[in-house]
Amino acid sequence: MNGPHDLGGQMGFGPVAAEKGEPYFHAEWEKRALGLTLSCGAFGAWTIDESRHARENIPPADYLSASYYEIWLRALEVLLDRHGFATAAEIDIGHKQTAGAVPERVLKADMVANVLARGGACDRPVETAARFAVGEKVRTKNFNPETHTRLPRYARAKNGVVEAVQGSFVFPDDNAHGKGENPQWVYTVVFDGREIWGEGADPSLTVSIDAWESYLEPL
Repeated sequence: MNGPHDLGGQMGFGPVAAEKGEPYFHAEWEKRALGLTLSCGAFGAWTIDESRHARENIPPADYLSASYYEIWLRALEVLLDRHGFATAAEIDIGHKQTAGAVPERVLKADMVANVLARGGACDRPVETAARFAVGEKVRTKNFNPETHTRLPRYARAKNGVVEAVQGSFVFPDDNAHGKGENPQWVYTVVFDGREIWGEGADPSLTVSIDAWESYLEPL
């Protein structure tokens, strides 16, 4: 999915500048945005991969002009409407008009600390052995799906070397669209900077990504 979120290597956006002493939140409403996202995610109606895809689908002009938590809220509105918890009209007026869907779970205040500490593990066992080994040369596939993917644009059709075998994990490209978890092996693949950025790239630079097995071909 070549959306506005996939900016690696794009010119004109400037460097990623770390903010010294950055606070957890820059405004009070951001705390509420986080709370809403977490509590609605606990409903059990969608996966983290579907929520990422909802954010990626925000129109580019809106996405690039929005702050971090504004993006979260806009995607949350889409998910609530899609899964029947609140219609777009209800969200606009701020009042319930229909019964709506019933969540599988409700996150209560006394549960939050444990839920956050536990996190959401996405490692899963697979029956097949890892196809690639550390030190093996691989090439990433060249595809441009309209659906969700975790293979960044700048790293497609590139030659690299397997740096680590990380284990087997939920395949987000399927899980984002209700096709099941379908876990795959995940590898850390390292690329020479010139392979990614071409002539004039810093020769000492390397770029590493975590890539699901179906993203890779033997070189």
